[in-house]
Amino acid sequence: MDLYFKRHDGQAVTCEDFFAAMRDANGVDFSNFLLWYSQAGTPRVKVVSAYNAEAKTFSLKFSQEVPSTPGQPVKEPMFIPVALGLVGSTGKDIPLTSVDHDGKLETLSSNGQTVHTTVLRVTKKEEEFVFNDVPERPVPSILRGYSAPIRLDSDLTDADLYFLLANDSDEFNRWEAGQVLARKLMLSLVSDFQQNKALVLNPQFLHGIKSILGDSILDKEFIAKALTLPGEGEIMDMLEVADPDAVHAVRTFIRKQLASELKQELINTVKNNRSSEQYVFDHPNMARRALKNVALAYLGSLEDEEITELMLHEYKTATNLTEQFSALVAIDQKPGQTRDEVLADFYTKWQHDYLVINKWLALQAMSDVPGNVENVRKLLNHPAFDMRNPNKVYSLIGGFCGSPVNFHAKDGSGYRFLGEVVVQLDKLNPQVASRMVSAFSRWKRYDETRQTLAKAELEMILSANGLSENVFEIASKSLAA
Repeated sequence: MDLYFKRHDGQAVTCEDFFAAMRDANGVDFSNFLLWYSQAGTPRVKVVSAYNAEAKTFSLKFSQEVPSTPGQPVKEPMFIPVALGLVGSTGKDIPLTSVDHDGKLETLSSNGQTVHTTVLRVTKKEEEFVFNDVPERPVPSILRGYSAPIRLDSDLTDADLYFLLANDSDEFNRWEAGQVLARKLMLSLVSDFQQNKALVLNPQFLHGIKSILGDSILDKEFIAKALTLPGEGEIMDMLEVADPDAVHAVRTFIRKQLASELKQELINTVKNNRSSEQYVFDHPNMARRALKNVALAYLGSLEDEEITELMLHEYKTATNLTEQFSALVAIDQKPGQTRDEVLADFYTKWQHDYLVINKWLALQAMSDVPGNVENVRKLLNHPAFDMRNPNKVYSLIGGFCGSPVNFHAKDGSGYRFLGEVVVQLDKLNPQVASRMVSAFSRWKRYDETRQTLAKAELEMILSANGLSENVFEIASKSLAA
């Protein structure tokens, strides 16, 4: 950067100027790096590993491909920086001494300094890197810190991923291992659910989550993100036919199992991250709040009087909106008198702040409480809601469309509700109505029963008298998709 500013301070510069400064300052050949600016598409990188116990070498063979895109059917190999470390059986990084690549030996350690992470420059369609002096077969930690925006396909086994989840020193790869495993686990359990098999949580997944929750060295914000399971929409996108009921049942099952098995650890996490101080906007406090709120949300999935008291305590003693609303989110998971009373209390406290009340409306709209569509219908007549206010509509109606359980209810009640609202809203604000009808745009992703119900609502909308051009365009395109 010093060279870049020395050359170009006060000038109008180009990407090529920046590239030249980085190249010259580091003395490195970045010959095909500029392809990132001119070549469309995300590179797909495949990695295959092999360990030679006799020679104590560990090799990684990389192959890359950039999919063809309109106007660019043939692509050149990209310059891809791959940050990498090798994790030993103890869970510690193995020191890296040297690597053979392209007929050259590169020494990695210098001035007696131990190196645990290096950056491999992958520039060809196929190439191999061989690490020397590797005392045992390691588990490679590839793409540390998400060093390049690529799609990675490695030969890591599930056992390797569980090992990285529990031990990797790189937070991104530890998180990524957890997400990959969670997706695999959820897809497997969805299949079991659809076949009426008993759901069982993999104990290795529980161990990995427990090891992260109990690691006091880790950043609290990272722990909060690592504890968060992939969303239901993400899993449904991976299914050939989206199944909202199965995906919701599986995600709920995993959350309850983790909460049950780690109940005391989660309770301690909530208690250890309380603060009676005034709200402070900095990383330590944001991370503390994030971890506490994730732990509280997990606990909220349990039917337990002690937990209910804990959630109420957090709600009543919160010194800021972030923590009070997060406690409300946890309480909102369980229908009943306590939930109703706390929702009413929150409205009374915050009714003069319309942005907060929009969150309050959205929370209730997105609730997984069975038959929630009737509650949303009632909220249409609540003093806090106004059909003429776009943000109110996005919060309540848009929020309801984001609920896989109730919007996609098998009886069609969610679809009917949206169809009725769209026709009514179209007379007030066609632009907002057209945005709401777009919730039907992926109706063919679902089973035949839901397709039939969604199609009927689209046809009903299109048959409405005086339909605006805005809604007609979106509804007709959705129907023809």
